[in-house]
Amino acid sequence: MIVRIMGEGQWKLADSHFVELNKLDDELLEEMEGGDEDGFRRTLGALLGAVRRLGTPLPDDALEPSELILPAPESSLEEVREMLSDGGLIPG
Repeated sequence: MIVRIMGEGQWKLADSHFVELNKLDDELLEEMEGGDEDGFRRTLGALLGAVRRLGTPLPDDALEPSELILPAPESSLEEVREMLSDGGLIPG
């Protein structure tokens, strides 16, 4: 799976990491629905950190189609809300 973090680049992750990312995505969705700004910041950072930690960065000149696009770390709660599907940032 190729994941893009807006403003940073792309990472290649094994599909086996999807479970961990989806758990963080569920937490993020709950915090957004509850208006928990601090929790949102913490969990967004954890989600992006997991992508960086578990994935292999692609070269800056690589233009692979991203299967998942995540917001930049400085994105506001409202900006991320606009990116959401019914199931959060990560489908499934």
